[in-house]
Amino acid sequence: MTPAWPSGPYRRRALVLAAAAVLLLLVSLLDGCARDDGGDDAGRPGRTTVTIGTFGVFGYRQAGLYEEYERLHPDVVIKESVIERNDAYYPQLLTHLAAGSGLADIQAMEVGNVHELAAGQGRLFEDLSRAKGVRPSDWLPWKWAQATTPDGRTIGLGTDIGPIAVCYRKDLFRRAGLPTDREAVGRLWAGDWQKYIDTGKAYARRAPAGTVFTDSAAGIYNASVHAYPERYYDRSGRPLYANSPAVRTSWDLAVQAVRAGLTARLKQFEKPWDQAYANGRFATVACPPWMLGYIKEKSGAAGEGMWDVAAAPRPANWGGSFIGVPKAARHKAAAIELAVWLTAPAQQARLFDRQAGIPSTPASYAMPEVRDARNPYFGDAPIGRIFTTAARSVPLLVFGPREQQIGAAFTDVGIPQVEQQGRSPRAGWAAAQKEIKNAVDE
Repeated sequence: MTPAWPSGPYRRRALVLAAAAVLLLLVSLLDGCARDDGGDDAGRPGRTTVTIGTFGVFGYRQAGLYEEYERLHPDVVIKESVIERNDAYYPQLLTHLAAGSGLADIQAMEVGNVHELAAGQGRLFEDLSRAKGVRPSDWLPWKWAQATTPDGRTIGLGTDIGPIAVCYRKDLFRRAGLPTDREAVGRLWAGDWQKYIDTGKAYARRAPAGTVFTDSAAGIYNASVHAYPERYYDRSGRPLYANSPAVRTSWDLAVQAVRAGLTARLKQFEKPWDQAYANGRFATVACPPWMLGYIKEKSGAAGEGMWDVAAAPRPANWGGSFIGVPKAARHKAAAIELAVWLTAPAQQARLFDRQAGIPSTPASYAMPEVRDARNPYFGDAPIGRIFTTAARSVPLLVFGPREQQIGAAFTDVGIPQVEQQGRSPRAGWAAAQKEIKNAVDE
């Protein structure tokens, strides 16, 4: 899936459960909307209607995949129901899972939620590792592991991933006396996000008037922390967020950027951030593949040819999704067959060609749609090569049940207090820890 963009501050677990309790009252009504009578489309009698519940823009319809599948399977009709934001979608999914009704035949799952679902709700999903045509080796090992339960069942098949690169403004780099060739730019910071900060300090010495090196300290934090296997939990499931080397290192990088005046002091995905793209306010941004469309939209025609893409200091992943089949699905067999087809390497390559979501299936990387992909807006950057090279080197990330809430405490509470409110790093850290305690301790 190519997400619309991350959904902003993540809800606390308590808020999710409260929303779920309210929504549970509506289950009987929603159930009637989610299912059809006998599985047949009202306009096409005798055909099985397979329903798909998604959030954001997964791109299956836009890429023509639903239409092709219906042509290959004349007895199947596909109906997709879309909720724009995952923070609205996920509480509804929890509600319907608890009730055992109101579920689509296929349900999408965001990477930040899939561990919680696998660990606590795995019994409510079909084990797709046993589905015909599914081979775990078709997926990147770290992607497959994310949707696997403690007892080895697989609740979702991987769709897209979000390997991180760095998008940068060639015109601003040139005026600051820095190289502009993407290979040379990548070498400036290869291997270490500290080198990225050092490059920012070099930029600052000759920065074009009114510009800074990067958009936000939270963006630096996210890009850095996602390069570590263990961030908020260790491999045994114990919380690490208070003493994690990944968190401490990433926090220190973010704070260092703030103190050196390298950031635009913006909060990502809010209106001032959008306007800063249009105004050419900052020179770099940590850049998963789904960010390319966002930059193009917000920078507009004036930014075409100004932006380029270079390899990030370290391989990391930010974003991605899965699709799974609930056990309460009405048409499980048909849904499993469709889910397997949609996530097969050939379909993932086609989806990339239309929607820019990097496949989680390495076999897709040798296909022309991915291997030869370039982006004209970004100086004809070879985005297929850049992002798939990063994807192959992403570490096997360890996820825990409150992953999103913990991460959001640092990026949406702690760091903004330092960057935007001028509070001390110690105060910002304490605020983040307090927020985590409120979110995690139920």
